[in-house]
Amino acid sequence: MSPQRILVTGAAGRIGIMLRTRLRRPGRALRLLDIHAPAAAEPGENVETVTAAITDLDAMTHACQDVDAVIHLAGHSRENTWEEILSANVDGTRTVLEAALRAGAGRVILASSNHAVGFIPVADANPDGIPGDAPPRPDSYYGFSKAATEALGSLYHSRFGIDVICLRIGACAERPSDERDLSIWLSPDDAGRLFEACLSAPSPGFHVVWGVSNNTRRLVSLAEAEQLGYHPEDDAESFAAGVTPNKPGTERDYLGASFTTLPLGQPD
Repeated sequence: MSPQRILVTGAAGRIGIMLRTRLRRPGRALRLLDIHAPAAAEPGENVETVTAAITDLDAMTHACQDVDAVIHLAGHSRENTWEEILSANVDGTRTVLEAALRAGAGRVILASSNHAVGFIPVADANPDGIPGDAPPRPDSYYGFSKAATEALGSLYHSRFGIDVICLRIGACAERPSDERDLSIWLSPDDAGRLFEACLSAPSPGFHVVWGVSNNTRRLVSLAEAEQLGYHPEDDAESFAAGVTPNKPGTERDYLGASFTTLPLGQPD
């Protein structure tokens, strides 16, 4: 039996680098793709590196050959011009989904963001948290692109039966940086647990779930991700004493915080 092979786009980015070691398993090969060459394989590391653009359908179809699942992380991770957001985040995601379909990859995990629903008022969070499938309320062109990512995933599942899981990722970093992050932080180790759950869940169909740790001040629901087998172990509260206080103003009132007031289309 050939080893399980997973394609990771945006593998040279921050989350891609975090996942490289955390998704390592016996019998599993990671195919690491980025527009910038990912680091070469270390001794004993079962990885393949590919340099390609996610907007190149031929290159992406080739990269999707013989893979069991695709983890799509590539694209702009902050606000950018309308043209750049459409090209990299919207057309790039459509290209990845189309390539997965053509190559026969049966599962795609799409990196969405809290900014797809950034204009949800914090006050709307119920005791269980804002649901993972809350309707889109993007706070920026970047947030719009993540809402579009989710819609494209739904389309390709409904049309073609591909399993698609969209992860509304919070603040994924080694530690939370400010008070807001205490509610939406995703630790690197929990990121590994979340993506592993998405890879392992049997026949998940289409899902939109939150990607956060088990934070004491959590504003969003973990129920949907837990249904896939995700069991977070970390809590941002352990860093609470050292974070920066929230800035005054309306950005405190919405889930997207400062993204709700940044100029549209201005690279951040």
